[in-house]
Amino acid sequence: MPRINLLPWRDEERKERKLKFGVALGAAAIGACLTAFVGYLMMDSMVSAQEARNEKLKGEIAELDKQIEKINSLEADKARFIARMEVIEKLQRSRPEIVHIFDEISKQLPDGVYLTAITQNGRRLKFEGVAQSSTRVSTFMRNLDTNTYLTKPELEVVESKKENVTGATFILWADLAGAPAVSDEVDPNKPKKRIAAGG
Repeated sequence: MPRINLLPWRDEERKERKLKFGVALGAAAIGACLTAFVGYLMMDSMVSAQEARNEKLKGEIAELDKQIEKINSLEADKARFIARMEVIEKLQRSRPEIVHIFDEISKQLPDGVYLTAITQNGRRLKFEGVAQSSTRVSTFMRNLDTNTYLTKPELEVVESKKENVTGATFILWADLAGAPAVSDEVDPNKPKKRIAAGG
């Protein structure tokens, strides 16, 4: 029986399989490279887009900071304006009160007592002056205690003058009590009541 040599055919088949495997492996490698490259491009595009959004947000935040700074400046200006208006209104309200206070002080200042300075600190008045004696200072304090516009007189210091000179210097404080209510009898602006004639 004749013999058939199959070795060449098997070698050819083996070479063909190796070639196909190499082609498939190369195609897979190329596909992987393409996938990685596309992924890199997509990631780079996403990063660029995010950076653009971040820059836009930074610009908007900077604009908001400027607006907030302007608002804070306006609020500060408003607060200063309101404070000035309150001071002006307070001064306007205190004018009649101060006039009455000085009028009452001039009436209740006893003989032998002379004021050299009057200083206002909030609702407190500081009186500085000279008196012929400490007794006259006490009289002045009693007069202030009965004053409608002043209350709580407190003596801070009383010092005798130099030798051979009679009198003393003094400093005392008193609180502002506020203007009293105006009665019908002394209010010239309030209309008088008419009394009907009885019959």
